[in-house]
Amino acid sequence: MGIPFGFSGSFGLFPAFFMIVFVIILGVMVAVVVSGLRRWNRNNHSPRLTVPAVIVSKRTNVSHSGTGEMHHHTHTTYYVTFQVQSGDRMELCMNGSDYGMLAEGDRGELSFQGTRYLGFRRI
Repeated sequence: MGIPFGFSGSFGLFPAFFMIVFVIILGVMVAVVVSGLRRWNRNNHSPRLTVPAVIVSKRTNVSHSGTGEMHHHTHTTYYVTFQVQSGDRMELCMNGSDYGMLAEGDRGELSFQGTRYLGFRRI
C-alpha cells in the first residue's frame, strides 16, 4: 500500500513553512525591541522642557489578551493631548494616576522630555 495521492510532498514543506514563520516572528520581535530602545535613547538625549500648555483631549486604549474565560488580561494605555502656545499639539502617554488627575481644558505648565511625559502643574 502506497502513500495516498497528494500527501507524499506535504511533510517536506512543513519544516520550511515553520522556519519561515519562525523567522518572521523573530524579526518582528527584534524590530519592536530596537524601536523601543531607539525611542528611549532619543528621549534621554532630548532636553527637559517646561512650557505653558492646555489639555485639549484625553483618550485610553484598552487591549485584551488571554485564552478562554479563566485567563483574561486587560491592559489600558493612557494618552493626553496638550496644545502649547505655538498652537502645536502633542499626545503623550502617561500612567493612570496622572491621567486621572487631569481634565480637558486644564491650563498649566507641561514638563516633558522628547515623547516622555514628566508632569503637569496647573496655573
